[in-house]
Amino acid sequence: MNVSDPAVPDPTGQQQAQPIDDRVNNRSQRPTSEAFKAFMASGWAPAEGSLPGRDAVAEHAARRRRAISDRFPGERLVIPAGPLKVRSNDTDYRFRPHSAFAHLTGLGVDHEPDAVLILEPVDEGTGDDGGHHSATLYFRPLAGRDTEQFYADARSGEFWIGARPTLAELEARLGIATAHLDGLEAALTKGVGAPAIGGISVRLVRKVHEDLDALVDTARYNTAQDPDSLDLSVFDALDDQLAEALSELRLVKDEWEVDQMREAVAATAAGFEEIIRALPRAVAHRRGERVVEGAFFARAREEGNDLGYETIAASGNNATVLHWIRNNGPVREGELLLVDAGVEAESLYTADVTRTLPVSGTFSEVQRRVYQAVLDAADAAFAAAQPGVKFRQVHAAAMEVLAARLEEWGILPVSAEEALSDAGQQHRRWMPHGTSHHLGLDVHDCAQARRELYLDGELAPGMVFTIEPGLYFKAEDLAIPAEYRGIGVRIEDDVLMTADGPVNLSAALPRTPGDVEAWMASLR
Repeated sequence: MNVSDPAVPDPTGQQQAQPIDDRVNNRSQRPTSEAFKAFMASGWAPAEGSLPGRDAVAEHAARRRRAISDRFPGERLVIPAGPLKVRSNDTDYRFRPHSAFAHLTGLGVDHEPDAVLILEPVDEGTGDDGGHHSATLYFRPLAGRDTEQFYADARSGEFWIGARPTLAELEARLGIATAHLDGLEAALTKGVGAPAIGGISVRLVRKVHEDLDALVDTARYNTAQDPDSLDLSVFDALDDQLAEALSELRLVKDEWEVDQMREAVAATAAGFEEIIRALPRAVAHRRGERVVEGAFFARAREEGNDLGYETIAASGNNATVLHWIRNNGPVREGELLLVDAGVEAESLYTADVTRTLPVSGTFSEVQRRVYQAVLDAADAAFAAAQPGVKFRQVHAAAMEVLAARLEEWGILPVSAEEALSDAGQQHRRWMPHGTSHHLGLDVHDCAQARRELYLDGELAPGMVFTIEPGLYFKAEDLAIPAEYRGIGVRIEDDVLMTADGPVNLSAALPRTPGDVEAWMASLR
């Protein structure tokens, strides 16, 4: 029984005449008269008749779908964009689709909440591009201006959120067949069952849209030969294998993706220049880290879609906190400011760059010593990063340099050789994270790839990853000399592997101590 039913009294004895979910609309005072509805539906200019041209990404996305089709012939593949997510009451976060959906469709920005890409199995060689599947994008298209949705639906009505593409427009842009979202449930559940009895096996990208998870699981359960003894872990394995394949597909970027990465990095470099210009204001403000964060965020929104991740703007001892995103501390002269930030392009590809800046514009002797050690470690990692080298060897090269410097400074309690052994690792007290990760649609891209293709995988042309060693000497760390305490340094660059070796996509941002000081002086 629903307590919001008008016939049911609430605990206070009062009758509830309005369902609880509808009360959020009390503020709107929307007109409901038939005269208003008729007037609202009239007098609008006709829609333009011509369809848009094909997006540049379309042919690349088609190749990606074909690659996934080849992995899972005969099975229905379901890749959701995801729903809107509530931030507070009836206000939503800006929408960002799931990265697998963006990769296979080419859609970025924020106009496809609830959309779902289905790859439907067909006879071998009869699918899209001669593959095993036909793709259909299920989507909520633009509502006509003669409908109530146009002005009354705050989540999807054009009057509230702006225009959405029609089914025909999206099909023309992407080269994917489109269908109204109303037909999704039937398409998703049709013929589901065990292949042994003529059914279709379904694989789903899970934990993206709870309603789809429930719908697929129900269809699987209802069509099982023996539901009472059904082992749900079998279906979890099917879905995990799809997530794995989609993640591994992104390990090597195509030329369109590389161009997007270059665009994101260029916008990020511009954001770092804004940070340097804002430093005097940051020093003067009680929460100077927020000034730094805001300066970069403004550039991210101007040049791209958004931030690729929450900006780390960490001054002084906060720079020794690896993911410091509170950014509520002061920025003081004489301290180092570590900024880890990236602009996400309209295509949703993101940069990920870190620079450590002397707030006063000049490194102290100890700051320069630590900075140079980190830079030397980064340069060693660049030298190690060559085609055919295992990904984990990039990290090992950086660690050799840092362990040697820590030994040289008398900080390591053992020799560098002992620390670098598997049984040692004492140097990791001051550098506990990895040196590199893949980069792309996600800041930590390809995260579901198998270890043998990630850590133990060989670097290949088209891979994009970071190199980001650091040293973090906390103010409260009594295992180090006092002069080092409160110093945190990280240098992070975005790297494209080519047949000739690594290319530093973020090379426009100065890296050496002298160049950093000159760069800051030129902008202040």
